[in-house]
Formats: sequence, C-alpha cells, structure tokens
Amino acid sequence: MCKVFEMSKQALYKREKRKEKDHLEEDIIVEKVKHIKKGLPRTGGRKLKQMLKRKKIYIGRDRLFSILRQNSLLVKRRRNYTVTTNSMHRFKKYKDIFNTLKVVMPEQVFVSDITYIRLKEGFSYLCLTTDAYSRKIMGYALSKDLSRQGVLTALSLAIDNRIYTHPLMHHSDRGFQYCSNDCVELLTKNEISISMTESGSPYDNAIAERINGILKTELGLEKTFDSHEQAGEAVDIAIRRYNKSRIHMSCDYLTPNQAHKTSKPLKRLWKNKQYTNFEKSDEAETGSAEEQPVRNNLTDGNKEAAGKLSAAF
Repeated sequence: MCKVFEMSKQALYKREKRKEKDHLEEDIIVEKVKHIKKGLPRTGGRKLKQMLKRKKIYIGRDRLFSILRQNSLLVKRRRNYTVTTNSMHRFKKYKDIFNTLKVVMPEQVFVSDITYIRLKEGFSYLCLTTDAYSRKIMGYALSKDLSRQGVLTALSLAIDNRIYTHPLMHHSDRGFQYCSNDCVELLTKNEISISMTESGSPYDNAIAERINGILKTELGLEKTFDSHEQAGEAVDIAIRRYNKSRIHMSCDYLTPNQAHKTSKPLKRLWKNKQYTNFEKSDEAETGSAEEQPVRNNLTDGNKEAAGKLSAAF
C-alpha cells in the first residue's frame, strides 16, 4: 500500500499517530466544555476559547467551533421582549446625563432595570442594580409585583455593597418605580446623581438590558417556574454564577467580581458601532451582539450636566 501511494512506512505511522493525538485532544476539549456548560450552559465559543486557554488548553477558533458544531455544543440564540416599564406617571423625570459620560472605574455608574420571570401562573419581577464598569450585579430583588419595593430593595443592597467612596451616578429608565419619591429620596440621601433615559429606546440603558438577556439566555432564567419561591432559588444561583464565573468581552475576559476589584484599565474586546434611530429600531427587532453601545445624542443642556459630573471624577 505504501508503495502504491508512494509513501514511506514512517510517514504512514506518523500520520496515524497524529490522528490519534487529534482525537484525544478533541475528547479532552469536549469534556472540558461540557464541564463548563454544567454551570454556564449557554456560554458561547469565544468565551469558551478563553476559558480553555486559562486551563492551558490552546486551540484555534475555527477548530474549536468545528468541534463544538460536531458535538452539538453551539449555542442557538433566543429572543423575547416584554415591556415592564410604565413611564406615564406624575413623578418628575430626570435628564439623561449618562450616555455622554466615559465610564473609567468601578462604582462610577450604577444601572438599574426590571425584567420578568415567567411562572406557571403569572410572573415574578427581577429588579437589578449593576455596576456599569465591571458588569457586577451589586443588588437584586425578586418581587411578586411591579411595585417600587423591589427596586428599593435592590438599590439599597447595591449601596450597602459598595467598596469605593468616589462620586456615584444612578441610571435607569423612566418607570414610576425609579421616579417615585422613595427612590429619589434614597438616591439623594446617599449623594447619588440621578440620570434617566429619554427616548424609551433600550439602547439608552443597553448595559442593564444586556444583563437581563445574559441571565435568561445563558443562566436558565428563561424557564417557566412552578412558584415564586422556586424562581427565587434559581435567581440566587444564576446571579452567583454570573458574578463569579461568567467572563465578559467588555471586561478584558474577566468575571464581574474580578473586574470590580482590578486596578488596571479594562480592554473592551468589541468594536463600537454608531447607530441612527432607524438602525436602532431595526436592531431591536432582530436582536443584539455580545455587547451593544449606547446612544450619544444628548441636548446641549444635558451635555453641560454630564460635563459637570465628569469633572467630579
């Protein structure tokens, strides 16, 4: 056979050994990926590549995706949008002074939002307060309704969990929960500046919206739970895994806990994209990428307010 194909015996044996080695490496990679996906079931290929690298397993992107595809380990995107914001109320609405601010350190800006958790009979509502720089969830509360109490609990917990003392801003949508007297009083009492979205576009609070999506699509909160209590247990597990294990391209492939404590500048490993209002409307229908940029079209008055806040930092 070697003579027919003009190949030496040594070359044939070397080729067979290389095949065996490749199959062994593939088996090891599949096992490692399955172990990672036990805790983070919807982790994507790019993050898996970085997590394998930390385990001293080096593999090219194309080969990794090929292995994932052959073993049915690729993630399929799911999209679902439900409105939880009611901005038609009597409370004061604040200007957007966040989207022109450059976030350069942890606890410079907290972003808050509410997302629904589906139950067999109705919904529960998850209130989140997240650090915009490190993406760490600083406070959360699962509420049985859309009253302001869940927002106040999550925000109070986030304030209690602070480890830095520099000035802080809070950014949210214009829902009545965040505009309520109790919420404004809590922020003012703790000397936290207030910023709110103006257009109603999810891109005005893109970081908070992205965190909602990660918790649902990657950490199991898209399921329908039997009860509010069961949903609460799942939320605790998901947020603990998110803060401790889920790496971010926007945080130099660090976990939120690691990014929150790091003293070095974080590299953003994705490219910004400029959006028109029309493009944003289209993208909202079709979904978003790993991280989406926020808008940057404030009025002159808002830019002046943002400039004053930037000077404080």
